Amino acid sequence: MRTDDPPQQAGDDPLPPVRDVLTAIATGLWRWDNAAGVVTLDAEAARLLGLPARAQTLTEAGVRSRFHPVDWNEIDGIVQLAVAEGTLAEARLRIMDEQGRRVLRIVRSRSKPIVDTATHSYELIGTLQEVTEPPPGAAHRTPVTGDWRRSREAFLLDAGRALAEAGSTEEVLRVAGGLSMPGFSPDGLGVFGIEGDRLKVIGHHGHKPGDDTPFMAMPLDTDYPAAEVVRTGRAVYLSSPEEYHERYPATWPLAQRFERQSWAFLPLTVAGRTMGAWLAAFAYPVSFTPDERSVLTTVARMLAQALSRAGVAESERELTEGLQRSMLPLLGPRIPGMSVAARYVPTGGGLQVGGDWYDMIPLPNGRIAFVIGDVQGHDVRAAGLMGQLRIAVRAYASEGHRPDAVLSRATRFLSGITDGITGGSSGDTAGDGADPRFATCLYVEADPATGVLEMARAGHPEPAIRMADGTVVLRAAAGGLPLGIDPDADYPTTRLVLEAGETMLVCTDGLIETGGHDLDSGWTRIRKILEEYDAAGDGGDGDGLEELADTLVQAVHGPSSHYTTGTLADRREDDIAVLLLRRTGRPELRTAARRTVLTVAQAEPERIAGARQHVRELLHDWADPDQVDSAVLMVSEMVTNVLVHTDGDALLVAEVTGEPGMRRLRAEVSDSSDDLPHKRHPGELASSGRGLVLMELLADAWGVDPRGDGKSIWFELHEGSGSPSGEA
Repeated sequence: MRTDDPPQQAGDDPLPPVRDVLTAIATGLWRWDNAAGVVTLDAEAARLLGLPARAQTLTEAGVRSRFHPVDWNEIDGIVQLAVAEGTLAEARLRIMDEQGRRVLRIVRSRSKPIVDTATHSYELIGTLQEVTEPPPGAAHRTPVTGDWRRSREAFLLDAGRALAEAGSTEEVLRVAGGLSMPGFSPDGLGVFGIEGDRLKVIGHHGHKPGDDTPFMAMPLDTDYPAAEVVRTGRAVYLSSPEEYHERYPATWPLAQRFERQSWAFLPLTVAGRTMGAWLAAFAYPVSFTPDERSVLTTVARMLAQALSRAGVAESERELTEGLQRSMLPLLGPRIPGMSVAARYVPTGGGLQVGGDWYDMIPLPNGRIAFVIGDVQGHDVRAAGLMGQLRIAVRAYASEGHRPDAVLSRATRFLSGITDGITGGSSGDTAGDGADPRFATCLYVEADPATGVLEMARAGHPEPAIRMADGTVVLRAAAGGLPLGIDPDADYPTTRLVLEAGETMLVCTDGLIETGGHDLDSGWTRIRKILEEYDAAGDGGDGDGLEELADTLVQAVHGPSSHYTTGTLADRREDDIAVLLLRRTGRPELRTAARRTVLTVAQAEPERIAGARQHVRELLHDWADPDQVDSAVLMVSEMVTNVLVHTDGDALLVAEVTGEPGMRRLRAEVSDSSDDLPHKRHPGELASSGRGLVLMELLADAWGVDPRGDGKSIWFELHEGSGSPSGEA
C-alpha cells in the first residue's frame, strides 16, 4: 500500500495528493491479507480503530478485538458475497473500547476484494470513515441494528425448511413464489433453466399467462440479464429502469411493459455449475445494499439446491415408473365368466422399486394362470430378480406344466441364478458377503367355465375367499418352502371351486402387515373391508372389483391420487401387490350356500387348527355360540381320527344352507379307508374313543356313509334347535 506520493511536477494533475485528501476528510486506508491473516493500517485507520495514530500491521485477531462481535460476524458474510459477485464490500461497524464494553464510534468500511484464482485467497483494499448515524430510511437494513438481522435469519430458516421439504419442481416454484422477504419483497419472480444453448423458462410468479412467451428459447448470447448471469455465473443488480435501459438496451423493451422499478438476476449454482438464473423484480426502487444482496444470494443458493434435488427425484421417479411398467404386465382381455383387478404400489423408500409382482398367463389348455409373488428386498436387485423370475414362471406355465411343476422348476431356476451370484469357484471368496435372495409365490390355474382353481403355494400368504353372502374365509392351501431355498422342494396342489358371486383375494404381505400389523391383525383389517364390499352393487359382472382394489390399498396407507399398475403413491413400509379374481354371474339358489373345502394331509397335522378356524369363520354369524363350539369340536375329532387311524388324508367339506335363524350346517370328513368307525365306551383315563359319543350328544343328526373309495362321516346342526336330537 502507498504511504507517500511523489512530488508534484510541472504539468501534473493540479489535484492534491490522494493521501492529503483522505487525511483532510478523516478517511483511513487499510489492507486485509486473507492468506497471511494480517491487516495493514495507515495512521488514520489506526486512529479510527482506537489504536495509536501511526501506520501499523496487526494480526486478524488483533483487529477483530476492536469491532463489535456481532458486526464482525456480519462483515464476514458481506465479504464472501463481494468475493462471489466481484462487487464492493460495504458495511457499518461499531468500534469498541479495549474492554469491549463501550462503543467508541461507528465507521463505514468500503473495500474491493482482489481474488487470487490460483490459491482462491483474496486481499481486501479499502477505506474506513467515521459516520454519525445510519443513512435515512435504511437503519433497519444495516448490520448496526439487530431487528432486521433477526427477521432475516428467521426468514431464511423458514425458507430453507420449506424449500428442503419441496419434493417436486412444481412445489419448489410454489414455495419460491410465496416467499416474503423481510423489509423488501419482489412482486415478480422467474426461474430460468438451460436447454442446449438457450434459456428455458421453468416457472414464474406475479405474471400473467403468456407473459413468458418472449423469453422462451432465448439464445444464451442474447443481451439479456438472465442470459449474462448464466454465461458468467455472476449476479446482475439493476436499481432503476434507467440503469436497465443503459446496460441492456436491446431487451429493455421486453421488461419495460411490466413497469417494474428494480431487478435482481442471480445465478442458480450447484456444485460449481450454473444451472440457471433466478429473477426477482420489484415494483419500487431497491438500492440492493449488501444485506439485501446477501438475502437474495442465500435464497438463490437454497432455490438452486431445491431445484436440483427435485430434478433428481423426478428423474428417479420417471426411471422407476418406466422400470416398473416394463416389469409388470397389463391384465389381458376380459375373461368370460370371470372378472380380474390388480394393483401394485412400490415401497416409498429409496428408488421406490421392489420385488413384488403379479401376472396373468393364458395357458395352452384354455385355462388362465394367475401368479403373485414377492422377492425378498426393496432395492434394484430385488426388482431385477423379480423380472427374471416372472419371465421364468411365465415360460414354464406357457409350456403347459401343472402348478406344482411350475413352482418346482421356478425354485430350481432361482436357486441357480442366486448361486451364480453368491457362489463362484471353490477357492473364490469374492462372493463372500453377497446377498442371496428367496421369493414367495402363489400360482393359481383357473378354469373360467367351471370355476375350478388349482393352486400351489411357495411360502406365500394363503388366499381369502369372499362368499356370495359376504362371509370371508381364509382358504387353506398346501404349500412348500419359498422359492430359491431348496432346489428340490415339492409343492403340493390344492383344488377348490370358486362359485358364482364369490371373490378370491391374493396379495403380498405388504397389504397385510404394513402399519404395525401382524398376520392376524392385518387379516382382520382386510376381512372387514371384504365383508363390507357390496358385490351385488356391481350388477354381478365384477365392475366393482376395481373399486374394491382401491379400497384395499387405501386402507393401508390412506388415499392417494392414483393406485394403478406401476404408479407411485405416498411413502409406505413395503411393496403391495393385490390380485382379485371374481366369478361373475348371479349365484343360483344351490350355490348361495356357504361352502368350504379343506384337505388335511398326514404330513400336516398342524392344519387341524386351520380346519377349526375355517368352521368358526363359516359360522361367524350363527345365532348360538354353543353350537359353534360344538361344531368346531366335532370337526376337530373327525379330522384327528382320520389322521390317527388311517394312512390317508382327510377331506373336510362344510356347508351352511337356509335362511338366517333357520340354517343348517352339514360337515363331512372323507378318507380313503374302508374301516368303519364304531362307538366305544372309553373309561375316564382313556385318551381316545370319544368321537362318536360326542357326535351323538352334540349333533342334531350324524352318520357314516361307505363309499367305493373309502367312507365319510358327517353331522348336521340346525340353527336355533337348542338341544340336539341325537338321531342317527
